[in-house]
Amino acid sequence: MKILILCTGNSCRSQMTQGLLQSFDPSLEVHSAGTKPTTSVNEYAIKVMAEIGIDISLNKPKSVSIYLGENWDYVITVCGSANEFCPIFYGRVKHRIHIGFDDPSLVTGSEEHILSEFRHTRDKIKQRLFKFYQENLKES
Repeated sequence: MKILILCTGNSCRSQMTQGLLQSFDPSLEVHSAGTKPTTSVNEYAIKVMAEIGIDISLNKPKSVSIYLGENWDYVITVCGSANEFCPIFYGRVKHRIHIGFDDPSLVTGSEEHILSEFRHTRDKIKQRLFKFYQENLKES
C-alpha cells in the first residue's frame, strides 16, 4: 500500500501523520511532502512524536513535485491549501481524501503552551488516522 501525505510546509502535520501511519503498520509505504516545503521539520513536532516513541528527527521536508509521476493508493491531505493542490494527481491516485488538522506551528505563547497545542494536534491526528487505518488499510 503506497500512501502520500500532503501539507503545505511538510514540517509538522504531514510529518506527524507519516510517522503515526508507519507506527500502525510498518508494511505501509508512507511518504510525505509539501506544496511549499520548509527547510526543516518543526522542532516541536519532533519533540511530541518522540514522547510517544516515534522518531521523525531524521525526516526532511520534501516537495510534492518529486512524487508527481508516481502512482498512489492514497493521497491524504492534512491542510486546506494542500487539498486545493490535489487535483494535479488525477489519474494517478486510487483514493484521494482530506483529513484536516489545525496548524499548531501558528500557536504563540510559552513553550509549554506551544508543546500542549502540538500534543493536542498529535493526539487528534493519531485518533483520526487510526480510525482511517482500521477502516481502510488494515488487513483482515
